[in-house]
Amino acid sequence: MSRPSFQPARVEITDLRKEFGAKVALNGVSLVVEPGTFTVLLGPSGSGKTTLLRCLAGIEQPTSGVITIGAETVFGPGRFVSPDKRELSMVFQDYALWPHMTVRKNIAFPLVSSSLSKSERAQRVDNLLERVGISALADRYPNELSGGEQQRVALARALSARVGLVLFDEPLSNLDADRRDQLRIEIATLTRDAGVTAVYITHDQSEAFALADRVGVLRQGELVQYSRPEKIYRHPKNAFVARFTGVAGEFPVTDVREISEKRVTVQLPFAPHMSIEATKSENSPYDKDPHLFVRAAGVTLHPVTSRDGAPGIIRDVAYNGRGYEHVVEVGEKETLTKVYSPDRFNRGDCVKVQLDPVSCFVMNAQEEV
Repeated sequence: MSRPSFQPARVEITDLRKEFGAKVALNGVSLVVEPGTFTVLLGPSGSGKTTLLRCLAGIEQPTSGVITIGAETVFGPGRFVSPDKRELSMVFQDYALWPHMTVRKNIAFPLVSSSLSKSERAQRVDNLLERVGISALADRYPNELSGGEQQRVALARALSARVGLVLFDEPLSNLDADRRDQLRIEIATLTRDAGVTAVYITHDQSEAFALADRVGVLRQGELVQYSRPEKIYRHPKNAFVARFTGVAGEFPVTDVREISEKRVTVQLPFAPHMSIEATKSENSPYDKDPHLFVRAAGVTLHPVTSRDGAPGIIRDVAYNGRGYEHVVEVGEKETLTKVYSPDRFNRGDCVKVQLDPVSCFVMNAQEEV
């Protein structure tokens, strides 16, 4: 018998609000997650991303708004569908495995009430055990597994029911860096191979960009920007998005001049005689407190003998396995951090710093909402 068919779910959230007493955890959040895509909700602690995921799962009941999963409205005026009837599964931060069940039984648990025969259930579990690389652990109990192994079990269990939507609650936050990178790849591969819709929350921007088809950046309960990872990285909506998704440096600017529809030139305090070309933000004006935001990928170091570039001094250097990351002082107090170069510049070396306009943005520093 062939596997039961299922459809990846389309998720639509409209004007969602959640209040905890006087605190507003979500304030008018609206977004659409297309079927079969991987969406990551990114934000600092207290941004509302966990509350949004719990409302989607049915663990929390919103104050107002509408949530639709597939063709069914699961929350709206006068309507609340319980979590067990939402046709979704969830991978929790703390794994949430049944301690008295073996790995095999944990993965099989969502299939207990399915229409599959015993042999079909066993075949599906065996297939998932193999796909997540834990076949040898099938008869062990959760307390006999490492954190990474437990997370693989949780992922296999979430996929076993073949529902259209899988939710991930910061599943990698308890793992060390090596295991986190490895399991991130497995989550992305297995989830996409399964054809499900995924919604994943994290505070780690590199994790978000590596996983997502679309990223939603939240701040203080509001969805600030929702777009492709490339769009958010290259065209952050405002200063908050730029800062939270990673900048090597931020500098006040003077004498902003538009040179084209998408480019401006600015002058910086540490290089008053140079015109620095940068990208004009399509969302944020710069008439109040203009700053230049610089992505680390947009900084290139050259020997001090180079004709072009602003002067700088190397203050720190660290080897990262593929090259070197530098901290560069470019003014009396201004620095650029995580500046990559395949070549090592030593502490105290004088260098020239070149900035790529594509990775430099001019925006109002105080515009964060």
